[in-house]
Amino acid sequence: MQSKIRIIKNMEDKTQQGEITLEVNQGVGTITFYHPSHNSLPGKLLAEFRDAINAAGERDDIGVIVLKSKGNRTFCAGASFDELASIEDFQTGKEFFMGFANVINACRKCPKLIIGRVQGKAVGGGVGVASATDYCFATKFASVKLSELAVGIGPFVVGPACERKLGLSGMSQLAINATAWRSADWARENGLYAEIYDNIEVMDEAIASLAKQLVNSNPEAKRLLKKIFWEGTEHWDELLEKRAEISGQLVLSDFTKNAIAKFKKK
Repeated sequence: MQSKIRIIKNMEDKTQQGEITLEVNQGVGTITFYHPSHNSLPGKLLAEFRDAINAAGERDDIGVIVLKSKGNRTFCAGASFDELASIEDFQTGKEFFMGFANVINACRKCPKLIIGRVQGKAVGGGVGVASATDYCFATKFASVKLSELAVGIGPFVVGPACERKLGLSGMSQLAINATAWRSADWARENGLYAEIYDNIEVMDEAIASLAKQLVNSNPEAKRLLKKIFWEGTEHWDELLEKRAEISGQLVLSDFTKNAIAKFKKK
């Protein structure tokens, strides 16, 4: 059974492009996101992403969730630079960064365990999405980078999720050296990835095996484990909103606007 969360497509406005789908097969709910710009995430797509996670969490026919993106290369390029460049006021900026906050909080509060599937590079918000899953698979091509400081912002919203997985040391290394890629091996050694594979096909076999095992596990035990895994994050609704306000203010600065403009010209 396949359910399509409202698909957004508009070829003239990149901030309106992309799609989110939710497919249910033998108890596994697979949420797939896509955007033609390296699976970046504009605000409207982030809202659909949150809704898909919430919907999957409520469905009785789903025992475990797999979160993935389309394509064989980039997992997620993070924030939409087209949308970032268009922000002209604080409220719009806050609302945009709340999109990432809402996706992370949806993963956190979802009663179902979420398996991450990272087939390629993850940047900025993409690292945050991977960090918000409960068990993350990756290929050897899935290097990571928190590029926010390089464009004048900083990984304020995704920081708590990244720190939870990578520790303060790992997260700060990514945040400070914002132009450097860290390998998939580095991400596994620091706790972001649980398993790494040489190619997508072998990774997908491992994901299918674990997903089947989890579908057949005690639902109440899984729910309670998920709750334990996320203990200490109950304040994240307020915390991530405050972080979105920080980013929403910084994105208005001349420094950030100039940095984003230079980045878009590359």
